[in-house]
Amino acid sequence: MAIENPFNSILKSLHKPSGDGEFGKYFSLPALNDPRIDRLPYSIRILLESAIRNCDEFQVKSNDVEKIIDWENTSPKQVEIPFKPARVLLQDFTGVPAVVDLACMRDAMNNLGGDSNKINPLVPVDLVIDHSVQVDVARSENAVQANMELEFQRNNERFGFLKWGSNAFNNMLVVPPGSGIVHQVNLEYLGRVVFNTNGVLYSDSVVGTDSHTTMIDGLGVAGWGVGGIEAEATMLGQPMSMVLPGVVGFKLLGKLRDGVTATDLVLTVTQILRKHGVVGKFVEFYGEGMSELTLADRATIANMSPEYGATMGFFPVDHVTLQYLKLTGRSDETVSMIESYLRANKLFVDYSEPQAERAYSSYLELNLEDVVPCISGPKRPHDRVPLKEMKVDWHACLNNKVGFKGFAVPKESQNKVAEFTFNGTTAHLKHGDVVIAAITSCTNTSNPSVMLGAALVAKKACELGLQVKPWIKTSLAPGSGVVTKYLQRSGLQKYLNELGFNIVGYGCTTCIGNSGDINEAVASAITENDIVAAAVLSGNRNFEGRVHPLTRANYLASPPLVVAYALAGTVDIDFDTESIGIGKDGTEIFFRDIWPSSEEIANVVQSSVLPDMFRETYNAITKGNPMWNNLSVPSGSLYAWKHESTYIHEPPYFKDMSMSPPGPHGVKNAYCLLNFGDSITTDHISPAGSIHKDSPAARYLTERGVDRRDFNSYGSRRGNDEVMARGTFANIRIVNKFLNGEVGPKTLHIPSGEKLSVFDVATKYKSEGHDTIILAGAEYGSGSSRDWAAKGPMLLGVKAVIAKSFERIHRSNLVGMGIIPMCFKPGEDADTLGLTGHERYTIDLPSNVSEIRPGQDVTVATDNGKTFVATLRFDTEVELAYFNHGGILQYVIRNLINAKH
Repeated sequence: MAIENPFNSILKSLHKPSGDGEFGKYFSLPALNDPRIDRLPYSIRILLESAIRNCDEFQVKSNDVEKIIDWENTSPKQVEIPFKPARVLLQDFTGVPAVVDLACMRDAMNNLGGDSNKINPLVPVDLVIDHSVQVDVARSENAVQANMELEFQRNNERFGFLKWGSNAFNNMLVVPPGSGIVHQVNLEYLGRVVFNTNGVLYSDSVVGTDSHTTMIDGLGVAGWGVGGIEAEATMLGQPMSMVLPGVVGFKLLGKLRDGVTATDLVLTVTQILRKHGVVGKFVEFYGEGMSELTLADRATIANMSPEYGATMGFFPVDHVTLQYLKLTGRSDETVSMIESYLRANKLFVDYSEPQAERAYSSYLELNLEDVVPCISGPKRPHDRVPLKEMKVDWHACLNNKVGFKGFAVPKESQNKVAEFTFNGTTAHLKHGDVVIAAITSCTNTSNPSVMLGAALVAKKACELGLQVKPWIKTSLAPGSGVVTKYLQRSGLQKYLNELGFNIVGYGCTTCIGNSGDINEAVASAITENDIVAAAVLSGNRNFEGRVHPLTRANYLASPPLVVAYALAGTVDIDFDTESIGIGKDGTEIFFRDIWPSSEEIANVVQSSVLPDMFRETYNAITKGNPMWNNLSVPSGSLYAWKHESTYIHEPPYFKDMSMSPPGPHGVKNAYCLLNFGDSITTDHISPAGSIHKDSPAARYLTERGVDRRDFNSYGSRRGNDEVMARGTFANIRIVNKFLNGEVGPKTLHIPSGEKLSVFDVATKYKSEGHDTIILAGAEYGSGSSRDWAAKGPMLLGVKAVIAKSFERIHRSNLVGMGIIPMCFKPGEDADTLGLTGHERYTIDLPSNVSEIRPGQDVTVATDNGKTFVATLRFDTEVELAYFNHGGILQYVIRNLINAKH
């Protein structure tokens, strides 16, 4: 039972600097008078304030507060704490399944005799519809309107469902499509920094269903990605159970050299942190170099936390943060409240004052002057390549065996030239030629310096007479309407348009796989000649098969470099020694001729990015647009499911659910469904991109009368479990050891030896009454947080995944769906243990959950007599409780029905 907060004695008044009244009350950390707090990293202080404010000796206990205060001693011991974030952030790809699950939970509550209206968000939920921009129309002045109309035609039902949710559930703000990318909207508008709710002030903190929620850490708001399943429980008032993290202190010195971009910095930081090892940890930035980084630069670094593996990349609030809040149109009164609260509660960094020494788990240091221009690829975000080394690296990739840095193109084929006809003109394509160049993604579109830098490159190129080849699919997708305003004010948008970088829409595009089709003649030239074509994008993810099925080489680059590579037309170039093209006067034009200085960029930013732009954009944002406002939606608190719908379908999670938890399940004589190596991403497990015409999902849609051109993407159909189960492991680039080198979404039905689609084999095993497991290597589930990467395997009948290591969010999602995550012992994997995957696997677990411990070792037996020990990756007692209930959502429903307090 909850009791009165035992920390009410430190509830203090915060007076306005003017002396004219008070802002409200707050739980004062200094009033605890505990010297340990002064040594805590700022990120840990935010966890502490939350625990104190929410302490009820039921969900959050005094002992939890003490664990956090004693962080220096407790964090190395992997202690568990509850955390109650201030709000939840959703985007539409994850928002649809979240609202589907909430609607299902209401039905389940109803069926079990509970009050269905208890299924309502108890914390603010911000839902931004941003993943709806498929680049169907590019290189056109009318691209924005044309793409928006196509998206509303395709997604009418999905958008209508979200609009129903915004009316049916309390505490849910929906930002309509066409407004921007969720993380940029969060940074520029939704981020409160400090909440003032019912007269109580507290730090903003957020968990979001997209891994790049971490972008908000650049604003001094503690935020990170969680699985959609975990986010739903948080919405419903459940505390998040988390291991108190270690914090890596990352000291920044100096300043960036002229011509070096924030993207170059983030790719460098990503490589350093990947090497250091920061999985499951916070990274907190500090040092005199902080004053040289704009808030947009900080947000760029924070955004890519998932790529370097940290839970957060945190920048405490300082004067730069306050300046940004004013720039983005927050009122003077709000900024004054934020500064006053954070200073009073020792959560503000003032670099003009002597800095108290803070404790960190480990320390890193980077002199910003050491950062050089670079890109990352061709298949992973942390494979950084200095620009000077790019040509050599590219040729090494052509030679290397197939892998993250290799395509195994035979020497005699490396200079192949494919001839094709484009709009009646003969054209040529070679290995490394760029066919997609996209300025896209939350990582960079919120940063005026790189966006205006790209526009300056375009201006210089146009003035010199350079052009982009017409078959390269170029696009510009700003993260909010503010970008359009400052590009227009600067007078530079016209130069981007001249090169084909017309605005295509406001939202996630190429980076999430919404590239749209490339020209048919180009596509044929690639496939018929086995060309390793390239995409260059200002994104954060370049995993194989994600950007476009036909671009095997995908490089992450700053927006100015995207323009430069589009002009060059190839990644097979040394920008120092080779010309980009021939100017209008017949002279060779080099990279240095079109690259702007840092001073040039700063001057344009200063004159073009103004507070009124942010105010105008966001004053209108929740008013929607005519297409959104004209959507007609049903009323009522229970959703009227349409069984014929191929977008929104009632999933079977709560079918036959009773009030009694089913208890833990082991695995008996299971077949191995898939046998993987390292770095299987959530894009491999549950792709978000296009639905292949020969896939089980395509078969399902065709059988229901859906024309191929209306298949849309997997991401857009996440509200339909039938499509998503069929889309599980449907990535065309997936590598399964059972296939002996063959690439594609198939596997082996071991009893019969048949090679079928993964869905068909899983269905066969289920019909035969067999459990299945998955064997995997390191970093299983890396990439975007994607709840369908856990829901899909559960629907396919997967009972356990045994891997060398898991990505943090994905492991949590598996637990949330009742799948057992297990790790091989260090130094072991399927290969070293001599496992082929043809064995049958038994994992015995006690039937009483109280007999299972977090992280305990368990013996796995096979039918050929081999046994091995693996670690059970239920990391906390709460996760064991979820497992006992069959999943986190079932746990929440039973708890709400049984709640007596």
